[in-house]
Amino acid sequence: MASAAPATHPPKVTHGPCQYTATPDDPAARPVSLPPDPRHTPDRGTVRVDVPTSQGRIGLTLDRAKAPCTVQSFLHLTEHHFYDLTTCHRLTAYPTLKVLQCGDPKGTGEGGPGYKYKDELPTDLPNWPGDTTGTRKVYARGLLAMANAGPATNGSQFFLVYGDSRLLANYTVFGSVDTTGLATLDKVAAGGIQPTTDDPAPVDGTPVKTTTILHPRVRC
Repeated sequence: MASAAPATHPPKVTHGPCQYTATPDDPAARPVSLPPDPRHTPDRGTVRVDVPTSQGRIGLTLDRAKAPCTVQSFLHLTEHHFYDLTTCHRLTAYPTLKVLQCGDPKGTGEGGPGYKYKDELPTDLPNWPGDTTGTRKVYARGLLAMANAGPATNGSQFFLVYGDSRLLANYTVFGSVDTTGLATLDKVAAGGIQPTTDDPAPVDGTPVKTTTILHPRVRC
């Protein structure tokens, strides 16, 4: 007689409107709980987060009205030290894509918080000049947005835009970078991208100037 298959349990999901969902097949790169998910997600006002890095300070202003669930998650990860001593693993320098990507404790681009949540996609981004389809949008210099691996796969990774970038509106915008932060991003970008055996002059890869997030703190 064949043995019964082991019982499977659905992933844990929070009960509020954000429905943060555990990803047991993609466990947390660093232990952290699911974020709080109250019946009403705070959706007004801004929150400042100070992000000191090994290359200089980056000041962020998070906008609850734009993306309340995303802001709630980002604050949760910050307050639980998820981002402490993590390295920004990816710099892009394409003519139409200029971002620094951070938020993975593994430093590989494959790590996350062990949960995912819904998109809160922007509806007010301008069209990219010359794009007749209206699908390519301007993610302007200074925007703060979530990286993802497809619809509703937001986790901990985010990107900071240091030059106007052309993207589909598939990435949640949840804040902005201050003037000091942009200067830090410019410094990292000016350092370039580490060459590889296959590509001596890459436009996408690991920054030459290692950018480690130290101990970010929420400044209400």
